[in-house]
Amino acid sequence: MAKMSAGVLLYRGSGDDVEVLLVHPGGPFWKTKSDGVWSIPKGEFDPAVESAEDAAIREFTEELGHPVPDGDRIPLGEVTQKAGKRVVAFAVRGDIHPDTVVSNTFSLEWPPTSGRMAEFPEVDRADWFTPSEARTVINSAQVAFLERLEAALR
Repeated sequence: MAKMSAGVLLYRGSGDDVEVLLVHPGGPFWKTKSDGVWSIPKGEFDPAVESAEDAAIREFTEELGHPVPDGDRIPLGEVTQKAGKRVVAFAVRGDIHPDTVVSNTFSLEWPPTSGRMAEFPEVDRADWFTPSEARTVINSAQVAFLERLEAALR
């Protein structure tokens, strides 16, 4: 069965001035990569234990160190990424300064086969993008979330 993830696409502005907050994955594998690797803040969940919306809220807080802003949540549906992971998203209006993002961490043997464990942030940075800019850097399957948000805001 495909893994499930859920996340929140934070947006600010309106009309032609909308921007979305995306995150860049932390760790040594992603350090020099940009196009196609940014994402909405998201994480895995078990639908038998937790709702997609609850998981999205939890993951947002874990990856950004900020609670999800109060306000209406716009369901953006589900996409399936290349490796088969299914991602459910919700959009929320809000504003967070990228410099204030503090992510949770994970352990990884680094360098490989060294026997040494290193800690890395799940998210090494966040930034605001126009939808046009976001289409270049976001995981290609998640472009649908941008399109659905734009349609919902019209």
